[in-house]
Amino acid sequence: MPSHLPELETILHSGSLAYSAHGKAFEQTLREFVGVDYLMSVNSFNSAVLVALITLGIKPGDEVIASPMACLASNQPFVTMGAKVVWADVDPQTGTLDPESVRKAITPKTKVIFHNHYCGYPGYCDEINEIGQEKGIYVIDDAIEAFGSLYKGRMMGRTGADVTVFSFQAVRLPTTIDGGSLVFKDKSLYDRGLQVRDSGIDRHFFRDSLGEINANYDISVPGFGATMSELNSYIGLMQMNDLNGLLEKQRKHAKDWDATILNDYPDCKLFNHRPDILPNYWVYGLLAQDKASALLRFRSEGYVASGVHFPNNRYSVFGSLISLKGVDAFHNHFLAVPSGWWY
Repeated sequence: MPSHLPELETILHSGSLAYSAHGKAFEQTLREFVGVDYLMSVNSFNSAVLVALITLGIKPGDEVIASPMACLASNQPFVTMGAKVVWADVDPQTGTLDPESVRKAITPKTKVIFHNHYCGYPGYCDEINEIGQEKGIYVIDDAIEAFGSLYKGRMMGRTGADVTVFSFQAVRLPTTIDGGSLVFKDKSLYDRGLQVRDSGIDRHFFRDSLGEINANYDISVPGFGATMSELNSYIGLMQMNDLNGLLEKQRKHAKDWDATILNDYPDCKLFNHRPDILPNYWVYGLLAQDKASALLRFRSEGYVASGVHFPNNRYSVFGSLISLKGVDAFHNHFLAVPSGWWY
């Protein structure tokens, strides 16, 4: 059986396993797909968030406003960095940040608004970005599940946030097995981010004419070893060839689900059908009147129904446990069923 990844063997014996030609080619296809200039790949979504925070100058004790209704992977890096997480509430109809709750959560210590786009459904981008601009606070779009989603006809990654972070982990589209990427709105932030991604190094000056480490070059930027390997980059590069077709399949499946929910599930209603967004349908969301009963029904019919994420404000790692009305209401009713390209 012919391999769909014919270059894997060549890469393994090439002597160039770290970030190189395939990594740069993968980044270029991502830039073209999203329609941006300042995009870089990294070796994990966790690295993407950490690179973003260091690039923006976030320090221990700084406050980050975030949504508790998000993947745990989105919010754990703040704890790792020593930043203080301040929870804002969500719109119970969309699962995304409520702009008014964000505004009320701002203090003099607020440095970042981390705007999660729940399960690939874009949130209120213009409103959140406007708050950030008004208050002089960075906005990071948390597009962990939203690669390929559109807001007002624009791809996530160019909706106005200062930074957008994507995940290419095993369950994402595209997948690189593990990996992620960042988009920067500003070139100066992008240039700094490149150094943060590579242990604080600017490769243009790190070595001298003999290939030795340049004794006159100073490392002044903290950083990580976060570049993506050639193997992971190549896998992602090959997937980009089929990405539009895969997204089309997922959107067709979502339309089929719309009709099914309306006709066959009177105790469920359609979720987040705002006219200004086009999700990637990483999953198909719905709101169930009785979540437990609906979950059991879907599973009895062979669908892997799930609530997907658990409210992070109930985890002690983030500090004092708090209750938020919008989060509780949303979590009590949201369910997801598969809409992936594979069926």
